[in-house]
Amino acid sequence: MYCAARNAWPLALRAVQCDSRRSALPQPRLLLCPCQRAALCRLSWAPCLSCWAGQAAANGQTQHVVLLDVGLGSSQRKSFYTTASLTCGDSRSETLKTCYVYLNQTSRSFAAVIQALDGDLRQAVCIFYLVLRALDTVEDDMSIPLDVKVPMLQNFHTYLYQPEWRYSQSQEKDGQVLADFPSISLEFRSLAKVYQDVIANICHKMGLGMAEFLEKRVQTIKEWDTYCHYVAGLVGIGLSRLFAASELEDQLVGEDTELANSMGLFLQKTNIIRDYLEDQQGGREFWPQEVWSKYAEKLSDFTKPSNIQAALQCLNDLITNALQHVPDVIKYLSRLHNQSVFNFCAIPQVMAIATLAACYNNPQVFRGVVKIRKGQAVTLMLEATNMEAVKGMFRQYSRVIGRKVPSAGRSGAGTWQIVMQVESLSQMEGELMSRSYLSPIYLSLAMFLVAVSWQYWQTLTRSSEEYRHSQ
Repeated sequence: MYCAARNAWPLALRAVQCDSRRSALPQPRLLLCPCQRAALCRLSWAPCLSCWAGQAAANGQTQHVVLLDVGLGSSQRKSFYTTASLTCGDSRSETLKTCYVYLNQTSRSFAAVIQALDGDLRQAVCIFYLVLRALDTVEDDMSIPLDVKVPMLQNFHTYLYQPEWRYSQSQEKDGQVLADFPSISLEFRSLAKVYQDVIANICHKMGLGMAEFLEKRVQTIKEWDTYCHYVAGLVGIGLSRLFAASELEDQLVGEDTELANSMGLFLQKTNIIRDYLEDQQGGREFWPQEVWSKYAEKLSDFTKPSNIQAALQCLNDLITNALQHVPDVIKYLSRLHNQSVFNFCAIPQVMAIATLAACYNNPQVFRGVVKIRKGQAVTLMLEATNMEAVKGMFRQYSRVIGRKVPSAGRSGAGTWQIVMQVESLSQMEGELMSRSYLSPIYLSLAMFLVAVSWQYWQTLTRSSEEYRHSQ
């Protein structure tokens, strides 16, 4: 958690490692910044949320907690949790605790939402993520010779059943998941067999796909789809099968692999499109030649200012291709029952459509980094909690793209077509399953907390202003 005086991520969605040297952790029912001089605080009090909840669980307490985002310069939000949903409890094994440490160290985007999943699905998805992170680390590590890397990728799923297997020579920043793979594989083998089978199967298929594309450039759109399937579509399929196996979602969610694949492809294509310059600087090329060759002789030519118009046309062409997956994304999300699963799936998808809207027809893609604003990202994460809100976000950002379609360009008509399709889908009464929402007593509590929090916010703002004026 961050101090309330810092204009940063909300308390409920951003965790930092606990400093065990701090004093005893508080157990308030309304958790605001624990610093007594919040407006002056920077980093002096930051216990991690899971440790606070863990101590409450160890004392046999289950508390309903309201976490408020009171970052300066942003609107106040709140999220409801119980300590049971924030920690696996005191009975976790040491290796499982280690796995959650690795999860928080290696994932900036998914750690919080994974740990908010319900029941034993939380642990299954955590281990699934770490296994695939280890596999991805092997693929990314350029210090591993190809004659070693290829069989490692192809056989990686077998290491899950080898208690002592580890790889300690990785030069990658996430190399600890390979060096301490025995901890991860041990927790994998402790999962229910239905979870093990899904994870091992996806790991095997992904390893084969990664090995196939190690020295292979993406030539056609079909190959682009195949590559994205191996590295992201399979993740969507695996997660969907885990959701179904947990019985938190219907079996149809796990069986409809086409929709699950589209969920992964939409995210992966967004990353590939956004990361053009970073990949070029790293000697990597993932844009399909079938598309970029219509606009340039070499993919690297798009970095030249004289080629910016051709570069933008190619960029818009690829974004139009990625948008073709949005109808599947909307249909997939509309099938979900469980609130924690819905949040887990919806947040990355709305972030992706917002990113594509920022990238569309934007020369900055070829000059630097295109990112959505931090405040915008926080708003998306906090509001993507029901299907109507998510449809509204897709409608909003597709309209942004529609307004940016240039009069000239080969893909403009196709872009307009998918924008209109998204507009239609997001306004229709979709297949909206019932979910559990706050009961009337919690809504009444929320109204009370809004009043209390507003007074706190006013005091905090005045204190901050006084502090700034005193400097």
